[in-house]
Amino acid sequence: MVVNFIRGSVLIGALMFAGATLAPTKSTAETAAKQLFGAERAGSAQKSAPFGSYAKGCLAGGEQLSQTGPTWQAMRLSRNRNWGHPELIDFIKDLSRKAARQPGWNGLYIGDMSQPRGGPMLTGHRSHQIGLDADIWMLPAKRLNLSANQRESISSISMRRAKGAFVNTSWTRAHHEILKAAAKDKRVARIFVFPGAKVQMCKDEKGNRDWLRKIRPWYGHHYHFHVRLKCPKGMRGCVDQAPPPPGDGCQDAVNWVNDILNPKPAPPTPPKPSKPRGPLTLADLPNQCRSVLSSR
Repeated sequence: MVVNFIRGSVLIGALMFAGATLAPTKSTAETAAKQLFGAERAGSAQKSAPFGSYAKGCLAGGEQLSQTGPTWQAMRLSRNRNWGHPELIDFIKDLSRKAARQPGWNGLYIGDMSQPRGGPMLTGHRSHQIGLDADIWMLPAKRLNLSANQRESISSISMRRAKGAFVNTSWTRAHHEILKAAAKDKRVARIFVFPGAKVQMCKDEKGNRDWLRKIRPWYGHHYHFHVRLKCPKGMRGCVDQAPPPPGDGCQDAVNWVNDILNPKPAPPTPPKPSKPRGPLTLADLPNQCRSVLSSR
């Protein structure tokens, strides 16, 4: 990874020396975009703007979430993924204040957001590329004075049992209320969480259920929940995900749980796997991402 980091930095430096922006040369077109974006340590000197889609884009003028605030702490600082669009930063601060009002919570532990300039990550996520996604730990943030070393070693806790069909005893009403507060925020497009949590929330919610539409069951997401914001107003280069289907989505979550509890048998002859696609290159991303990389 160190070698790849150096190669990405050298490539960008050479291109910067040659011109003000990254031209679509053969070398950049063939270089994995994750190497280029993963090499950047700070945001670009541009007006904040997301370009492209959540899984194929970049972030201009990224803002860094402070490592520690009154009601939050950013975790895994060595990853340098506590960056996002200013709207995401504001959302996290707002939600952390609401979380701090829940019993047993003094705020939130914030996991991966985006890299300084967004783009594909060196490891992990396919999304989180335009500064509008954030992973929020399920572990109640009781301490907000963790050292940098402690933030590397401490882990969140799983909320699932039966492979995600149900919540376990660590799940509390506070989890429900924090997710509800996030979903009711008008900036939020959807929230990903394991199926059993969505089903439990559907059972427990007695009031207006409209916000449940944004809570979407998805694989994993039992150590954290994943918040995705809508494209900010006026951001023409940003591509929104299609809105969730109408309704509260509770039956869809039940279907997920039924599939977990009663898995379908594997077909007798597995289909022939398709040829795997290589990693995204700079040529695959919006044209604006070249100037995002070259800006200093």
